[in-house]
Amino acid sequence: MTSISLKINDQDTTAQIGETILDVLRRQQIETPTLCWNEHLTPVNACRVCMVELKGSRVLVPSCSRRVEAGMEIYTETARVREARRTVIELLLSTIDTSAAADLLRFAARYQADPDRFAGGATMAQPVRDDNLLYVRDYAKCILCYKCVEACGTDAQFTFAIAVAGRGFKAHIDTGFDVPLAESPCVYCGNCIAVCPTGALVGRTEWQMRQANTWHEAEQTQTDTTCPYCGVGCELRLYVQENRIVKVSSPSSSPVTRSFLCVKGRFGYEYVHSKRRKYQVDTPAVPTTAGTSEAT
Repeated sequence: MTSISLKINDQDTTAQIGETILDVLRRQQIETPTLCWNEHLTPVNACRVCMVELKGSRVLVPSCSRRVEAGMEIYTETARVREARRTVIELLLSTIDTSAAADLLRFAARYQADPDRFAGGATMAQPVRDDNLLYVRDYAKCILCYKCVEACGTDAQFTFAIAVAGRGFKAHIDTGFDVPLAESPCVYCGNCIAVCPTGALVGRTEWQMRQANTWHEAEQTQTDTTCPYCGVGCELRLYVQENRIVKVSSPSSSPVTRSFLCVKGRFGYEYVHSKRRKYQVDTPAVPTTAGTSEAT
């Protein structure tokens, strides 16, 4: 690959042709907020919080999809950039339920976002969709980042069970004619859950524990292991709270899964806690020996 020279925050650096601005920023350890970006998904430029200033450009550019060019001069924290990011975050905070959106709340604190500036406007309130045994869809938390659609489509699963329907404030994630998941092509892999940044899609166990206020991430331990179901060798990450598995994911860095799993790998762990699983060690009988007092 051919290297090119550019500047980031007035510092000379190099990049490879074909890289995005965000690729370079991450390699330089310059933290740039993202909500709709995932390293294994096609950038869709939906959230607009990764915008940076490019010298000579009339508008801010999305770092997640803009390819680097020789001689670029990029600025990541100018007043214009910070104001744009803060406004986007404020609009999101005033529109959706952010109670499970950890990254969004962290960015809000970083840019001192004030959601009250846009309070009283349209909201994305929708009823919770609880139509299957594995996960819950709470679209009141959805920011329309498209990551679930991408993961369900050509970037990972090739199931095409969901898409964005409607326009404007009526836009929403849809299964096609708003049918229940059981009537859609969904295979319950849960890869949409893995990429959702706001908790709009969440495993049933986690959702129930959050509703009961018993979901405590700080108390959870994580253990990496290998999925026991087949010979592919998918890497699993088990989240354990109070000696029970409460969630399963896969590391994004895994070369086998790239964070994506099948339904068995992500949800097939309840057997571990089944009351029917009993371990009993039988004490072997002591054999008698001819000629001993016990035998006579």
